Amino acid sequence: MRWFLTLLPLWAGLVAIPTPLYADNPPKKLRIIVFGAHPDDAELKAGGTAAKWAKLGHEVKMVSVTNGDIGHWREAGGPLAQRRRAEVQRADKILGVTCEVLDIHDGELEPNLENRKKITRLIRDWKADIVIAHRPWDYHPDHRYVGVLVQDAAFMVQVPHFCPDTPALKENPLFLYSSDNFQKPYRFKPDIVVAIDDVIETKFNALHELESQLYEGGALGSEEQFRLVPPAKDVAARKQWFREKHPWARRDADVANKYREELRQYYGPEKGQQVKYAEAFEICEYGRRVNDAQIRQLFPFYP
Repeated sequence: MRWFLTLLPLWAGLVAIPTPLYADNPPKKLRIIVFGAHPDDAELKAGGTAAKWAKLGHEVKMVSVTNGDIGHWREAGGPLAQRRRAEVQRADKILGVTCEVLDIHDGELEPNLENRKKITRLIRDWKADIVIAHRPWDYHPDHRYVGVLVQDAAFMVQVPHFCPDTPALKENPLFLYSSDNFQKPYRFKPDIVVAIDDVIETKFNALHELESQLYEGGALGSEEQFRLVPPAKDVAARKQWFREKHPWARRDADVANKYREELRQYYGPEKGQQVKYAEAFEICEYGRRVNDAQIRQLFPFYP
């Protein structure tokens, strides 16, 4: 049985209450769009889960909302933006997903009406069933504003007279936040935790393509740090250095250990205990409301 948005007239106007969809007949092919602030964020936070969806034949799109043109200690401007676009395109090809980089300057993203419309159109054009983004409280203003913009789009994607040039969605997607360790105003809540052991090599190989960030240190790197990294021609040594030295390589292992109880709940006590790498997501209450059975339909990796 399908349920649609129920509108309750109140004295102050109309309030839309999202209710569960796809209770009995989920779409045969899921469509997922993941927003990251820079050309690396979506891949880092959701690359493993994206690869799992892609392997099952679902359609995934990674969107970098800014072009990353100041995300390096030595380089900047148009050449860096072009370099980072090429890097993330190679990474997304390895993951098996679609790639798009918006031409917005790194560090200058604003949560304004123009960008809200841009995000809304992207979600509608992709006909998304699931939307993933940063939480709207994060260390970087671009991260925060991606969260705000996607959160603001969570209702507007269904409003037909907002961006009328792009057909509104008939059903509200499931909106998710990717995980982080920030504590205020509230901690990340792991509503969905996905084991990615089976695709961790794919994810690591994709991250390996993000050379300016992974091996050169990005915006906060330095010449001294760069000298500690094996040269580009020694690919095997670089990959080993990444696994042993870089915090990105430990991130998914930390997520698995931190949310071990949730992994046991989804995969069973024995298998959940054995998971080494995971990605976690929190449900945004402004989008589709889902129960456990619907989560398993939208994340068809669980036993």
